Amino acid sequence: MSGMPKGKTNKSARKRVRVTKSGKVKFRHSFTSHLLSSRNSNRLRKLRRRAVAASGDQKRVLDMLRGARP
Repeated sequence: MSGMPKGKTNKSARKRVRVTKSGKVKFRHSFTSHLLSSRNSNRLRKLRRRAVAASGDQKRVLDMLRGARP
């Protein structure tokens, strides 16, 4: 018996983002792994915080995650 195929979660997206209870997509900033001495401390402090995806990107990421919608 063949039904509808199951949708697959994009594993690379699943490792990199989190979906909050309200449905926002949170992710880690880039530019935080090396060559940090050239950046000022204020910038580094802001990069430590998680970022929230823009609405257009959010829709695309949620499609990659399939069933992650709250």
